[in-house]
Amino acid sequence: MSAAPEPRPVTVWSDLGCPWASLALHTLRTAARAREQDLLIDHRAFPLELFNHQPTPKYIVEPEIVVISAHRPDLGWRPWAGKEYDYPSTMLPAMEAVQAAKDPSVGGLRGSDELDAGLRHAFYVESRCVSVPSEILDVAAGCEHVDEEALARALERGAGRAEIYEQFRVAQGPDIQGSPHLFAPGGYAVHNPGAHVRWTGDPDKGGLPRLDGCDPSWAEELLDLLAGGRQPADA
Repeated sequence: MSAAPEPRPVTVWSDLGCPWASLALHTLRTAARAREQDLLIDHRAFPLELFNHQPTPKYIVEPEIVVISAHRPDLGWRPWAGKEYDYPSTMLPAMEAVQAAKDPSVGGLRGSDELDAGLRHAFYVESRCVSVPSEILDVAAGCEHVDEEALARALERGAGRAEIYEQFRVAQGPDIQGSPHLFAPGGYAVHNPGAHVRWTGDPDKGGLPRLDGCDPSWAEELLDLLAGGRQPADA
């Protein structure tokens, strides 16, 4: 008997510490679960701290979390509730782990996506410092398709680091507009789907994000597109 066909993957460029990317991924995953549709996500890094030459400022991230949560309380997000000195100054180790988990011996694309979802939940909901290897591996231990010990060995070898920097180089090109940017077969390419946001002013001078609309219907449209055709699984 031949293997069941794999779903066509969605490629998502994002930063793990970007609330807009986390909103888009949550919306897509939730819609797929509700309609019991298999979903495969190929994560690519859009590392904001490499673009900006600094950690993503907490005073930018937290207002975005608040304004998104006001529209989507089902997310369960909250401003950072941990100790101030535990707030992550980098998301690179977490994003490296997501890339390292793609190795079939660690978890493949399914394991990588489970780890990405788990790390975002740990940061946005549980206020955990996901830049620390022990926290990353603790999240990995709760992922069905991730081999935590294999991931630990991979991270010890520096797995995922080269992929992040290669993706950073690609993301500097004209095709990737920011975090998140979603691509799917058939020419689908959308930056920050469903969210209509603007800042009232320079965040360095007290400007705040304003969410003028948050329409989740894009996820259903994308899932319909993905359901329209499938690629065969590996033999």
